[in-house]
Amino acid sequence: MLQDELSIVFEGAAGDGLRAMANILAAVIKDCGYHISVSHEYMSRVRGGSNTAQLRITKHPWTAYTRRIDIFLGLSPYAASCLRERGESRTVGFIEVSTAEEVSTAEEVSTAGEIDAAGDIVTAGDAATGTLVATPFKAMAKEAGSSRYLNTIVGGILLGMIDLPLKPYVQRLQTAFARKGEQAMSGNARAASLGYDWGKAHPAPEPLFPPPIDPELAAERLLLSGTAACGIGAVAAGCNFISSYPMSPGTGLLTFLAANAESFGIVVDQAEDEIAALNAGIGAAYAGAKAIVSTSGGGFDLMQEGLSLAAMTETPIVIHLGQRPGPATGLPTRTEQGDLSLALYAGHGEFPRIILTPGSLAELVMAMQHAFSSAGRYQVPVIILTDQHLLDLSTTIHRSEIQRIGHYASIVETGCGYRRYAFTPDGISPRGVPGYGEGIVRVDSDEHDEWGLITESFSMRRRMVEKRLKRKTALALVAMPPSRFGNPEDASMIVLAWGSTLSLLDETLQRRGNHDIAGLHFSQVFPLSAATFRLLRGKRLVVIENNATGQFADLVEREAGVSVSHRILKATGEPFAVEEVDGALEEISNA
Repeated sequence: MLQDELSIVFEGAAGDGLRAMANILAAVIKDCGYHISVSHEYMSRVRGGSNTAQLRITKHPWTAYTRRIDIFLGLSPYAASCLRERGESRTVGFIEVSTAEEVSTAEEVSTAGEIDAAGDIVTAGDAATGTLVATPFKAMAKEAGSSRYLNTIVGGILLGMIDLPLKPYVQRLQTAFARKGEQAMSGNARAASLGYDWGKAHPAPEPLFPPPIDPELAAERLLLSGTAACGIGAVAAGCNFISSYPMSPGTGLLTFLAANAESFGIVVDQAEDEIAALNAGIGAAYAGAKAIVSTSGGGFDLMQEGLSLAAMTETPIVIHLGQRPGPATGLPTRTEQGDLSLALYAGHGEFPRIILTPGSLAELVMAMQHAFSSAGRYQVPVIILTDQHLLDLSTTIHRSEIQRIGHYASIVETGCGYRRYAFTPDGISPRGVPGYGEGIVRVDSDEHDEWGLITESFSMRRRMVEKRLKRKTALALVAMPPSRFGNPEDASMIVLAWGSTLSLLDETLQRRGNHDIAGLHFSQVFPLSAATFRLLRGKRLVVIENNATGQFADLVEREAGVSVSHRILKATGEPFAVEEVDGALEEISNA
């Protein structure tokens, strides 16, 4: 019987090259014609601890996290306890232990076996029954010439177990380690071969299904991370300025654009703090740049005064907010959807804004372009909410899914008598920039008149408030509608999701195959598409979100005037697993 999917979990300490090895393996598997996604889970430390990378090979382009583990390869002393916490179905464990105490821990998962002088398990249970199987990692590393090759050995073992070719893996390893010299390249090649031979001798209990894509056409599919998709979208939008103070997981966009700054003419500013970062972005946008800042929740806290400044001066700015669990430092390397209310209510005073919540790599590319275009056209702040899970996710995407969209020409050449804040029917004034035309482009953080001159006139204040808020109505009319799964019109229950839970929603509903349950995924959560509201009325509504209180559920109830009957919530720092949501919907359906 063929495997219909395969979930592989690698475990090891920070600093041991686990992430790099997983990404190299993913590229090899992608080139063989398979859909592949890699989810990273890691501790907040540079060395040590217990990190994991989950490789998921599927027939369908699903990227959701799953509790299922078919093959587990662990390298750290914490491997057995990690396996015990995560494994839920058909687990085949390959685990290396280094202390006598670890054997007793491993025995809680299954029969572990004896330890030899090298510290490897030498006897164990049968892989086909789901028990632990001893793997001589240390002995193979010694034969290869260094303990540094442990992660390379693990990759070779996997390819041997699932009967995929070794040569592409070795070629990618040699490319990756070419700068370290011939010894490193030959050592990694030897280590990969040793692991591969061991894996071939211990094959997976069930063969892997044939690749769904012709390997010759695999070149048309790219392997990208969420961070890279964000960066590609920014480049496609014409972004030419980024300012940021490093803060995970928002730092990745800064480093991506910095690495490509020379090729695409991007000015990169690593600011001294988040306050300076946003103010620099606003200054660049005032001068005509397409500017973005990237941060996380704690950094966005500091940007709130600058957010209000952008609103008052009607300066377009894009803010990328990579969510992680708070409050304060919280869990800085884990994931959560806990900053929606922060993005929604940040900044003093009342002013319109757009909040985008893309859920896939293709949506990240499109959302970034939409953000720049909308910010320029409507002269409002646009906030893109992502999270650690989505940004660190690597998966396959077809080249055709990366598309450019048209851009709105938002800057006008000024003339004599130019008024930066001229009253217009839609509340959007012609936007000029200094030096482009004869007009004077005034901006002021104080309340001002049409010319940009400070005023304390009550009547002018009223008119300016109305002018700024008038755009909220226009924004609601052009808001992106949600993606549909199933038929919401005919279903009695609709499951709502936003952000990184897109693939989770899709897969869960396909698993259930119940035509009476449909799904809506929102890649824009504010303003909500008014056309969507009629779909929600008279339905049993369920909201999935990675936070403790149901922030999106509250927003939907307020904006759409409906009641959410059930909230499926999680705030542990982990993404939702498909099995969790499937079980929760089963309970709700039977209630």
